[in-house]
Parts: sequence; C-alpha cells; structure tokens
Amino acid sequence: MTVVDPYAEARPVPAIRFLHALNPLAKAAGPLPAMVVLIFTRDVLTPLAFLVLGMLLLLVGASLPARRLLLVLVAAPLAVGVLSLSFGLWTDVSRVPESPTIFAVGDYRFTVAMWLTGLATGLRLGAVALLALPAGLTTTGPELARSLVQQLRVPYRIGYTAIAAFRFVPRFGHELDVIRSAHRVRGLAGGRGPFAAVSRGLGYVVPLLAGAIRHAERVALAMDARAFGAHRDRTERHLVPFRARDVVFIVLFWAVSAALLLALPGLGGPS
Repeated sequence: MTVVDPYAEARPVPAIRFLHALNPLAKAAGPLPAMVVLIFTRDVLTPLAFLVLGMLLLLVGASLPARRLLLVLVAAPLAVGVLSLSFGLWTDVSRVPESPTIFAVGDYRFTVAMWLTGLATGLRLGAVALLALPAGLTTTGPELARSLVQQLRVPYRIGYTAIAAFRFVPRFGHELDVIRSAHRVRGLAGGRGPFAAVSRGLGYVVPLLAGAIRHAERVALAMDARAFGAHRDRTERHLVPFRARDVVFIVLFWAVSAALLLALPGLGGPS
C-alpha cells in the first residue's frame, strides 16, 4: 500500500516537447521527401545541412534522457567519419578528378577527391538516419499502428496484430530472465567464454519458443472469444488524432527542406 503525503512537495514533471504530441504519421511525412531526395544528391553541403537539421530537431523537439541524446549526437559524427573513410578507401581513383594525395601505401594513393566522395556518401547516410530518428525516438510501436489504422485505414486486423507483436517483446524479456534464473538454480549456467555463452543461448531457444507458442495461443483464443475481426469496423478506445499542428509541422518541414535544396548545390552540385 502506498501512502501519499498531502503536504509533500510535488515532484517536477518533465516538460513534454512538441514532437511527442504530434501524430506519428506527421513525424514520418515531414522528413520523408527530404530523405528521398538526399539519396540522389552528390554534393557535401546538402546532406550536411540536413544532418544538422535532424540534430536540431532532436535537441529542440524531443524529450530524451541526457545520456541517450548525448549518445546520438556523439555517435552520428563518428559514424559519418567511419563511413566516409570506408567509402573513400573503396573509391576507384580513376573515377574521381585528380587531386592532392592524403597518403600513399605502395602503388595505392588516397586522394582528397576520394575522401570527398566517401564523405558525401557518409553524410547522405547519416542525414537520412538523423531525419528518421526524431520520429523513431518519440513514437511507440502501438501509437504508429493505431495511427495507421485510424488515419490510413489499414485493416484493423493487421494493425492490432502488430500491436500484439509489440506487446510480445517485453514479455519475452521477462521470460528470458525467468529461464536464466532457472538455469542458474539447476547449475546449467556454468562456464565462461564465447563458446559457453553460445551454448547457454542455444539452451534458451526451446523454452522461449514454447513460451511464445503458448502465449500466442492464449492471445488467439482471447481475440476469438471477443469476436475480433468479425465486424468491418472497430470502435477505438485509444484515439491518435491528426490535428492542425500536424499539418503545420509537415508544411514547415517541407518548406525548410525545399529552401535548403534550392539554396545548396543539391542534385546538380559537384561531388
């Protein structure tokens, strides 16, 4: 039993920023055209601008734990750097303009043009990922499934099957903890090293599969008992509305994207 002190100071409630209040489809529709166009860009400045835009959107619009936000903001430049070097090293020197050599190993030369080509590709991939992250980090799977059913008229049999699948994930985590505890009690979790870890993992597969089958059977029986799928339409308990602010977000994002694409080299710029 929880005892509440009426004279105690209320705990501060963290402010929920605007991305969490938007419809999941609006958060996906806003960046989608820019993500498609970025695939066809060949310059460095355009994907760099959209990479910064994705970071700013996360900083301003998402209420995320500081550790997760810092991880994203640090990991993105590191990933772009690694991808740039990797793609640059695989670039054929005969397919890029002549430029100064950064380093040479025997007959192999790594030039500035090769690095810029890899940088453009790495920035494109990073920009597409950063534009998708705000929607992914501020939307849950059930919310997305409900919005697909309510706004895009996806058959609710498909949408709510997806919601049931999302609900399986935490249950599997709990069952895995139970199985691990049972193995430790029975002395089956001994040994160290990679081979012992693989052996333990294989030992978890059959109990997890059996638990998944039992849980799926119970869910199917419960849905059948409630006449799920017997009617064409379904009354929604949890509504995910599409409001005017969702339209404003989409229009503003499209406008900013168009302005960036027109102001920067984009499709016709140099690599």
